[in-house]
Amino acid sequence: MRRIEPYFPLPHGIPRVDDRRIVSGITFVIRNGLRWRDAPTDYGPHKTIYNRFIRWSRLGVFNRIFAELAAKGGKPDQLMIDASPKAKALLADRGYDADWFRHALAERGIAPCILSKTNRKVPILHDTALYRQRHKVENMFGRLKDWRRIPTSYDRCAHTFMSAICIAAIIIFWLPQ
Repeated sequence: MRRIEPYFPLPHGIPRVDDRRIVSGITFVIRNGLRWRDAPTDYGPHKTIYNRFIRWSRLGVFNRIFAELAAKGGKPDQLMIDASPKAKALLADRGYDADWFRHALAERGIAPCILSKTNRKVPILHDTALYRQRHKVENMFGRLKDWRRIPTSYDRCAHTFMSAICIAAIIIFWLPQ
């Protein structure tokens, strides 16, 4: 919690429920896919948990925490999904096997590591050792789906859904380190 405390907004005036309890309540609701009113009272009033989550989502608190922790990991030299940073290679599954997509990657100087579709008459070779690393992306999505509120998409707003993903990623990938 000490690593992420500086990113939370400062209190204004009256004392408020402890941020640690609220973050734990938010995490509990997102992990278990609960309605906000079903949050245990140990974490504070459910309305406070919900309001703080919405307010912090709109302020981009969780996105900033995620971005800062991700930036500390350094720049990748491989992309596993389509993204904007410059990389040497792009790892993708068969769904991305299209000639126009491969040409677009080549124009940007990115080597495609894409498994050929089964209906391709002449299969295009790929780096099998590099392609085996794609399981890291699949494992990441599998771990995110363990957080029940994320795969069911309970949140109506894009910013709250993105905040839920950021919270899950922060707890899964960065806080244990």
